[in-house]
Amino acid sequence: RRPSLKTLQEKGIIKDQIFGAYLHNVCEHDGSTVPHFVKMCIKAVEERGLDVDGIYRVSGNLATIQKLRFVVNQEEKLNLDDSQWEDIHVVTGALKMFFRELPEPLFPYCFFEQFVEAIKIQDHDSQVKAIKDLVQRLPKPNYDTMKILFAHLQKIAAKEKMNLMSPQSLGIVFGPTLLRPEKETG
Repeated sequence: RRPSLKTLQEKGIIKDQIFGAYLHNVCEHDGSTVPHFVKMCIKAVEERGLDVDGIYRVSGNLATIQKLRFVVNQEEKLNLDDSQWEDIHVVTGALKMFFRELPEPLFPYCFFEQFVEAIKIQDHDSQVKAIKDLVQRLPKPNYDTMKILFAHLQKIAAKEKMNLMSPQSLGIVFGPTLLRPEKETG
């Protein structure tokens, strides 16, 4: 008889997945309201990538990104300063992949229509208030992760003259991953 998944996990043969797991489960596993992997990637990008042309737009080597994904899912210890992860586009690619593979996006499906409606509000002050109210209602892991990610993206956008990544460019890169409908239409 083959051992159960739970038995294999308890023995450490199979680790809890980080990629493809629900955000709250990753946070629970990490004992934090923001996944350690997200914080590590942001730290690496802020140390080595703020000035890099096309940061988050340029793709890293997919095989290396997949290797990083495997290491994160299989091992506890990860050092993004290791030479095998020296290409910062691999780190940004892995971070984007982490968010893309969340079974439910950073902005949960149940909020999608409400965010779309809020974005359509013509009056700027009313629009900002509606969006703020929605953001305040996000689950804590989603809210805290969003806060850290958006503060990071602000730092990227602040270096636009060097990295050529405007807020609009970052929105194009991250928007469809962070806020999407449960069922794709059309």
